[in-house]
Order: sequence, then C-alpha cells, then structure tokens
Amino acid sequence: MAGRTYAYYPGCALHGTAREYDVSARLVCQTLNVKLQEIKDWSCCGASSAASLSPLLGIALPAHNLKLAAAMELPITTPCAMCSYRLKTAAHELKDEATARQVSEVLGSAVGPEVTVEPLLQVLSEDLSFPIRKPLTGLKVACYYGCLLVRPKSVLQFDDEENPQTMDRLITALGAEAIDWGLKTECCGAGLPLARPDLVHRLAYRIISLAQRLGADCIATACPMCQSNLDIHQKEIEAEHGEKLGLPIFYFTQLLGLALGFTPRELYLHKHLTNPLPLLRAKGLG
Repeated sequence: MAGRTYAYYPGCALHGTAREYDVSARLVCQTLNVKLQEIKDWSCCGASSAASLSPLLGIALPAHNLKLAAAMELPITTPCAMCSYRLKTAAHELKDEATARQVSEVLGSAVGPEVTVEPLLQVLSEDLSFPIRKPLTGLKVACYYGCLLVRPKSVLQFDDEENPQTMDRLITALGAEAIDWGLKTECCGAGLPLARPDLVHRLAYRIISLAQRLGADCIATACPMCQSNLDIHQKEIEAEHGEKLGLPIFYFTQLLGLALGFTPRELYLHKHLTNPLPLLRAKGLG
C-alpha cells in the first residue's frame, strides 16, 4: 500500500455534501503514503439514477472517467461506494465489444485500455500495520457496508456479499471492537430521501436501532449516501418512534484519522448532524 499512486476519483458528493469524507480520506492517505492524483476534468459517474434512465448513459458516464485514468496510466481509487459500483460496473460491461463500440461513439473516441478500480476501503486495508497514535480502545463500532460496495460479487469482486469483513478488520486494527451484526449490507434507502422519506426512515431506523440494541456506540460507513441517510434523519426518526437514538455515523476514514492522531475538527466531525463529540469525549478520543 505505502508509496502506491492512484488516480483519485472523489465523485460529486465528496466535493459537496460529503466534504468531510474527502478531507479525512486525503489526510489519512497522506499519512500512510498513499498518493492521490485527482483526475483532471472528472465528471459525474451517474451514481444511482443514470442507469435507470438509460443503460448506455449509465456506462458512458463512468467510462469517461475510466478513459481519463487510463491516460494517467494509474489505477483508480474512490472513497464512494456508489462511485466504485458505477466505475467497476462500467469496466465490466466494456469488456463486451459491442458495448465498447457504442460507448466509444458516445464519447467520440475509443474507451481505451482496461483500468483497475479499487475502493479506498480496499486500498487502505491492504496493510493494517497503521502508525497508531491514539488507539480507539473501548469504542464499539457497527461496520456498515451498504448494498453497493460488495454486490454483485461477480462485478465488484470485493469481500463477501453477505458478511464482509474488510472494514471490521480495519476497525479492529485501530483498537476498537467491531460488533457482529446482521445488517451490514442492507439498503438504507439510497437516493430516495426526497421521493420516499417514509421508506428511508423505515430502513434507517431498522439499521440504527439494531446496531444500538447490540451495544454499538456508533456506525462506520464507506458511502456518502449511507452516511447521509443514517445521520441526517435521526431526529425525524426519533419523533416518529418516540425514542432516543443519537447514534453517531462516521466515515471509516474519520475513525482511522482519529487513531492516526488527527483532531475531530481536522476530520470535520463537527459537520455531522448527529453530534459525535460527546461520545468521543466519553471515550477519551475527543
């Protein structure tokens, strides 16, 4: 892992609503000597909506970014589970010659050679001998992968589809406890908080409440949509169910950053709506 260089694809969320994910990803990568070269002129990968409107568009959008990375002669890494899913799906579909020809016509030039796509979680888990300055001792974490990071296995080729362990091992290496639970890969409602807030609230409540009942102090995720759905809506969910939740939702890079010695403010933890600072102070990590 150390010294490797990647074409960095932040994706739209990390330059906007998930700014704290981008900041924490860059900080930990710099510390661990993982070099990120942001792809120049990258564009939206289509996330969750483009493919449902047009299968060809759903491939062409991420193919543009694959082509840019190919010109850099570097593998791609992206922190975002949705972006990883779209980029790896496009790379998989472009192996079909007819599809590659269609996409080349849309892009106006050949799609270029195949590019390796590695989620940042995978990159940062290749070597778990971190230079830890502040172990996360006493922190119980529910590792939440969401529904796009590991499925389908035939395309994503990353960890187990039902019981992934990569983030669990990383969290354990930081000195925290990764709890054993059964909703690691359940859907949180994805891009439906505006169209179907009732559905997002129902799914998010199921995830948060189970993690809490099993003794988790917090949830760690690698997806900006998951973090948003589980973090932002907790007050509304509490009102609907008449119970207190208040479970902090971290990006895994923020927990890694804490263990590496960065402060909560450096990791933008003050930006979260479900305040994680009381928990961190109670655990001696604030």
